[in-house]
Amino acid sequence: MQSTSTPSTTSDGAGSPLAVAATVPVASAASPPVRARPRLALAVVVTAQLMLILDATVMNVALPRIQAALGFSAAGLAWVMSSYTLTFGGLLLLGGRAGDILGRRRLFIGGVLLFTLASMLGGLAPTAGWLIAARVLQGVGAAAAGPNTVALITSTFAPGRERIRALALLSAVSGGGFAIGLIVGGILTELASWRWVLFINVPFGVAAAVLAARYVVEPPRHPGRPDVVGAVLATGSVGLLVSSFLHAASDGWAPVGTWGQLGAGLVLLAAFLGVESRRAQPLLPLRLFADRDRAAGYVNFLLGPAAMMSMFFFLTQFLQVVRGFGALATGFAFLPTAAGMFGMTRIVPRLLPRFGPRPLAVTGALAMVVGIAGLTRLTVDTTYVGGVLGPMLLLGIGGGLSFTPLMPVVMARIEPRDAGIAAGTLQTMQQVGGSLGLAVLVTVYGSAAADAARAHLPAPQVLVHGMTAAFTASALIAAVTVAVALTFRRPAVTG
Repeated sequence: MQSTSTPSTTSDGAGSPLAVAATVPVASAASPPVRARPRLALAVVVTAQLMLILDATVMNVALPRIQAALGFSAAGLAWVMSSYTLTFGGLLLLGGRAGDILGRRRLFIGGVLLFTLASMLGGLAPTAGWLIAARVLQGVGAAAAGPNTVALITSTFAPGRERIRALALLSAVSGGGFAIGLIVGGILTELASWRWVLFINVPFGVAAAVLAARYVVEPPRHPGRPDVVGAVLATGSVGLLVSSFLHAASDGWAPVGTWGQLGAGLVLLAAFLGVESRRAQPLLPLRLFADRDRAAGYVNFLLGPAAMMSMFFFLTQFLQVVRGFGALATGFAFLPTAAGMFGMTRIVPRLLPRFGPRPLAVTGALAMVVGIAGLTRLTVDTTYVGGVLGPMLLLGIGGGLSFTPLMPVVMARIEPRDAGIAAGTLQTMQQVGGSLGLAVLVTVYGSAAADAARAHLPAPQVLVHGMTAAFTASALIAAVTVAVALTFRRPAVTG
């Protein structure tokens, strides 16, 4: 299929020019023409990204009903969440590189369709094993579509303010999607069924695929071969590391199997880095980390979700088990976090070109530290308004300030051949950070809760004691993001 370069301009809500640099395929008899509609393309890509991110937490408030319906064991129930995030995170790098080689729009549409099919199959699941398999398939589809969302935006918008705004919106959706997932999950579980937590993806996925085929342009491809060996090593190492911490949370560090999984995960991680350093076309080009700002952005997109996942996971249990909230009320309880996160999308794009990433990321990270520190003071008598609302709002604002600048920083001055893999690495950091962070914090929680149980404290106090210990560890992780944010050096980002 031949193509022709078609620059186009339109205007945003403020009337500023919206520059577009895209390669628009010429229509053929087999396919409809692709129209360069940047704002519509952005809406399609952001909607798909929200759908993929949302599924990392949307199941949280539905877990008790899923356990009752499908007969999950307490340990097996954790895999409803982990099977998706581990597959998603483990294959993201391969998805990013495959998009560069096979075509970003093509892989994006294929990934969205696979994710949609898996969502429908998961909603129909008659057994626990069926649901886990569907969640794995969802992760594969998300890994194909996810990294190409960022790459499609960078190829649709020319460098400058409009690209920064587009990437900032996508970044906020990526961070705020965790909170929105809890809200949507609570609404659907309470008003319909836990199955609709999965079924809801079907109409949105079909619409995103159809509109993407018509309005999202296909950037030029970059010849090469996917690094399947690297993908296997990356997925295996992350899976073993997460599994080792979850194993320690339930059985402690004494069993040989816990240390064996941890050691094997570290060996596979070292093997992955060794393989990547020698390959001509690596799955993860280590040159991406040569830029100090980009490297700092990657590290903070690893640590930030690791710190914030504790809030989503443990506060969901605190509100339902300790305070007696229903699924719907629990979902809406996270609205301040989502509102704070998305409120920052209107502010950060205006401030980033003027002040650069450092003051925004540092301020956001400090707000996260203060918010999480507030949660360490929870007791069984803490009310939502008296002790939860404030930290939630701080975490939303802090997460928005901290995360929103990172995507433009990472994608600034990136070579076209590396756009997909750079975006895939960013989302890999987010998913792996969330998975590893949650596994570590669950381990901290388990140890503290066991100590409280040995002291013969009542069950609610045991639960809260474990949670506050986990929040303390989470605050320490968030504090490290402050130190990393201080390393940003450039005064501005041009896109």
